Amino acid sequence: MKTLAATLCAVLVGSHAYAQSEAALKDYFEGKTVVVKIDMPATQAGIDVYADARRPLNFDEYSARLKATGIALRSGDSVMITKVRVKDKLVEFQLGGGGYGTFGDDTDTSVYVPSAAKTKREKDLERDIKVERDAGRKRRMQTELDDLRREREREDSRNRASAASASEEKKQRIADQRLHSGSRFNIRYQNGVPPGVTAGGIMAALAEYVEFPFTDRVTRPGGASPAPPRSAGTGGGLRKGMTWQEAQDALGSPDKSSDRMEGKLKVTTAIFTRDDQRIEAEFVEGVLIRYSISSK
Repeated sequence: MKTLAATLCAVLVGSHAYAQSEAALKDYFEGKTVVVKIDMPATQAGIDVYADARRPLNFDEYSARLKATGIALRSGDSVMITKVRVKDKLVEFQLGGGGYGTFGDDTDTSVYVPSAAKTKREKDLERDIKVERDAGRKRRMQTELDDLRREREREDSRNRASAASASEEKKQRIADQRLHSGSRFNIRYQNGVPPGVTAGGIMAALAEYVEFPFTDRVTRPGGASPAPPRSAGTGGGLRKGMTWQEAQDALGSPDKSSDRMEGKLKVTTAIFTRDDQRIEAEFVEGVLIRYSISSK
């Protein structure tokens, strides 16, 4: 288990430009385009992915967010990575703006309209009625006061109706804005974000939910060009650090595969055949850590 985890860590650090700070992660990811493989809710709450849990995604929580806010990004959508933030116990991986509800977004759907104020005449009548001694005059003053109060109540009723209509319009406007404000993944770690979290670790955590089409064409640290892909005669383009999906894109579906758990890590062993080759590959949490090639 310890050896396997150490091997995975070394591979992830060495395969791509795996950064070890927020600044480097931002430099590596931000501005690049990915393809989401899961519908994403229209909220800054996004999707929580528990990187070190047996079940990385809480589907009850996920479904509730989709129902509450709608879908901002649909499975198969291409979207830009707009921000990466590293916090104590999570890494925010923001897509297309990060989701509605971030700082500056108006989430209050209510529209406030103040009650109609008493007119000066109404206030004067309330004051004068208290001291008026003539019964007939007092009745006339009270009638006028009652009329003014009813008019003020009618105005309040009209204002409440206008506020309700404006509130409904605002709800619809916010709902529309939500659908065009992106979403995010919150990659959570039970014991805190690992020191020197790498781009490889981020991609491994999100491999089931995101495709990273730029990984084969980005430049490496120091401006060096990425290594050319291997030919079909040397494994069909396999390389340590590639994802399960990338391996299938290169070799097709495996002839057979099996899973096992080593501690909290899911290990997949797969057998591929290509031309006269038999390729045995081992993946940890969806990332290739080793493979061997033999003749059929």
